[in-house]
Amino acid sequence: MSVTIRDIRDGDFFGWLPLFDAYCRARDVALDDTKALIVWSWIQDPRSALRGIVAVDGDGAPVGLVHYHPEPRTIDASVGLVVDDLYVDDAHRGNGVARQLLGTVRERAGELHATRVSWSADPGDADGIRVSEEVARRNPAIAFEMEL
Repeated sequence: MSVTIRDIRDGDFFGWLPLFDAYCRARDVALDDTKALIVWSWIQDPRSALRGIVAVDGDGAPVGLVHYHPEPRTIDASVGLVVDDLYVDDAHRGNGVARQLLGTVRERAGELHATRVSWSADPGDADGIRVSEEVARRNPAIAFEMEL
């Protein structure tokens, strides 16, 4: 499936909100306006490291999203990108949307001369671990993409 990839900061809040709402429901996390506005504000703030990319279908509806942030390493002065969240709506799973989103993250990593892209979940973050395992289970190619 062909989708258009856009920065979330270039989109509108109300167009992005239904996809974020579906993502939160999939993680069994309650979404309220405050939480959505906080995440949106982080992505919009140029001082924030958090970035967001959204996949948009031919009708302009968001169908997938990824949040990531750059992470400098002090040991070797390298930079990596950490994928915080990845979500594709149920109707588009298995259509290559996640691969296109992660491909864009890889392009951004190259632009920053980042040495790696990784998925990070704290050992105590059961939801984060569950989501990453679910993504890998549904599409093993995504797990491969993350092992750069």
